[in-house]
Amino acid sequence: MSSSAAVFTELQLHNDPDNVYVQVISAILDAGEHLKLPRRLELILAQPKNELMMHFPVLMDDGSFKVFKGYRVQHNNVLGPYKGGIRFHPNVHLDDIKALSALMTMKSALVQLPFGGAKGGVQVDPRDLSEQELMRLTRRFTSALGSNIGPDYDIPAPDMGSNAQVMAWVADTYMNLHSPNERLNGSGVVTGKPLAFGGSQGRDKATGQGLVYVLEEMLPSMGFAFEKMRFSLIGFGNVGSWTARLLCERGATLSAVLDHTGAVLNAKGIDAAALTQHVAQTGGVAGYGDADAVSEDDFYELEVDAFIPAALEQMVDVRRAAQLNCKLVVEGANAPLTPEAERMLIAQGVHILPAVLCNAGGVTVSYFEWKQNRQAETWDLKSVDSQLKTLMVAAARRVVEFSRTHNVDMRTAAYGAGLEHIPNVYSIRGIFP
Repeated sequence: MSSSAAVFTELQLHNDPDNVYVQVISAILDAGEHLKLPRRLELILAQPKNELMMHFPVLMDDGSFKVFKGYRVQHNNVLGPYKGGIRFHPNVHLDDIKALSALMTMKSALVQLPFGGAKGGVQVDPRDLSEQELMRLTRRFTSALGSNIGPDYDIPAPDMGSNAQVMAWVADTYMNLHSPNERLNGSGVVTGKPLAFGGSQGRDKATGQGLVYVLEEMLPSMGFAFEKMRFSLIGFGNVGSWTARLLCERGATLSAVLDHTGAVLNAKGIDAAALTQHVAQTGGVAGYGDADAVSEDDFYELEVDAFIPAALEQMVDVRRAAQLNCKLVVEGANAPLTPEAERMLIAQGVHILPAVLCNAGGVTVSYFEWKQNRQAETWDLKSVDSQLKTLMVAAARRVVEFSRTHNVDMRTAAYGAGLEHIPNVYSIRGIFP
């Protein structure tokens, strides 16, 4: 019996191989076997410390009320306050949020930030709400969370379906609900805020920027160069659009994009900046005039150097993996590949750079924002980008070193490099009492 299977049995957890939380924890525990983690740490990491679920009413514009379901999962805080985004999406569910919270623990540990891991979300399609309805939903959710978030305890951030404005509403609600002493640093309860309300330079592009810094460090050893790299992209939200623009600035060619509205392709290259403007105006890539509409099958089968999934979890299953014609998969989204799809691609010689490394730029610049709020400082963009590059390059090198030392794939190496940090802190702090 594998270590992960034994842990699930001991904790009486259902070991469903198709469950995204089981997949994530199994991969983390399998990486831990290379470090011979003590069983107590395997048990601790295999389940979140806290799982919060709430139902709350929201007044709609037509005078009716709707009841929404929200979550906040706090996976681990041995390294520091819980940290993780708030997602507004109709497919939000508990196991998905649990998996994302565990990945946040791994990201913080890998980059060696003083944060733990958490994640939250509400089952809602924000595109169905007016701005006023979205504001009321955000404030009601923040109220329901109560003292379960705070600048010294649990610090949310934007995620899919939320943005800087949503974070401003969360911070304002928190500050109005708490004592004057807590209000003093109350804006630090969230990161990813607008610049005018304590946000950080570079936070909007941080995830894409961190991904590009990882590629700058790792592509040469893989035989790739930006100037000759053709890439396709799933998702053109914050992460996808910034990744596309930053890669194109370095000479790469964006060949095709797929999102919830359809797929577009231009073999000569898509102008990422122009596509960003089109999506801002229309809500999706469909109808973009300087590219051809294509089917999903045509999108997946397109020959490219790099394929970048930057949307939802588990979008690439075995069927889609069999269609891919790429040399490199760069995970902009969390857990975009099913385990079977990943094994198939690795067997075909495809390099896979995992999300726990590639999209850690978001939480890293969130740390910078939190630090600026606490110290009453404002950093310029050059300083933010410079410090982000330093931390992302160091994390990438730790992953490469672990991979070489233990002869493992990059995902296992990323989890392993993060796990190397956590036992050290537990050994120092001990287990209370």
